Amino acid sequence: MSTTLKPAAPPAPVRGEKVTPARIPRPSRRTAAHRSLRRHWQLYLLVLVPLAYFVIFKYIPIANAVIAFKNYSPVKGPWGSEWVGFRNFELFFANPVFWTLVKNTFILAAYTVLASFPIPIILAIALNEIRNGRFKKTVQLVTYAPYFISTVVVVSMTILVLSPRLGFVNDAIGLFGVPAVDFLGNPDYFRHIYVWSDVWQTTGYSAVIYLAALAGIDPALHESAKIDGATRLKRIWHVDLPGIMPTAVIILVLGVGNIMSIGFERAFLLQNPLNLAQSEIIATYVYKTGLLNADFSMATAIGLFNSVINLFLLLGVNFAAKRITGNGLWS
Repeated sequence: MSTTLKPAAPPAPVRGEKVTPARIPRPSRRTAAHRSLRRHWQLYLLVLVPLAYFVIFKYIPIANAVIAFKNYSPVKGPWGSEWVGFRNFELFFANPVFWTLVKNTFILAAYTVLASFPIPIILAIALNEIRNGRFKKTVQLVTYAPYFISTVVVVSMTILVLSPRLGFVNDAIGLFGVPAVDFLGNPDYFRHIYVWSDVWQTTGYSAVIYLAALAGIDPALHESAKIDGATRLKRIWHVDLPGIMPTAVIILVLGVGNIMSIGFERAFLLQNPLNLAQSEIIATYVYKTGLLNADFSMATAIGLFNSVINLFLLLGVNFAAKRITGNGLWS
């Protein structure tokens, strides 16, 4: 007769003794990462290309920013050139055009942010209230299409439209006896032309983000507001605007964080010797200093100064947004 031995039962806990449950060993980080890689390898493969783009074209070139502190020589390279410390920054700060560049860049960028921030929100809310599907799609197409037009083409169209001899704007005001105006030759008009041509080109694309945020608002909130007797304007004010506020705050923070990195292409193409007093910004000055005058160290120093100012603006605006609205880029 064979007998099987059963494992002894664990001793009963002593009365009053605290019983702790047995802990299940957690897998190591390497094991968890390996499991996640095998399970979601398709997603990691999709991320690989943009990750490689940022590493190759964004992070690796950061090391070459050291030439801002050197007297760069293409023959000696970034690491063999003579170290000069902050001399390039001192020369830039002592340059008579320094404050003009900072003022022009800041005013133009702030004007762009203030003009381009509320208009996409208004357009998105207006499109969200349209019930005629065909009309809504037509408006979306008309406002979204300019985003895909090259900036060079947009600037060329702007120059032709505002031309003193061929532009239909001058033809239109000429019907009222107003003499032709050289819009691009007058520095006072440059900022308005720059900003509103940019708003015309990007408003439709920016509105798509807010339309997506509006689509995520719970319809029950609108139904409750209707039951309470709220008008359409009150529902927009008390339901739609609070619903898209986190998205709007993040976009505003990003816009202010890039306030000193205003686009070079449009400003340079609209620039001419007559409007240089307001059209010369840091981006165009870096291009002329670095590529046209081949002063790479000075151009890098100016660009690095610009990036540091952007960083402090981003941190400051994000902190203020967190304190005021509770939303920001990070905690």
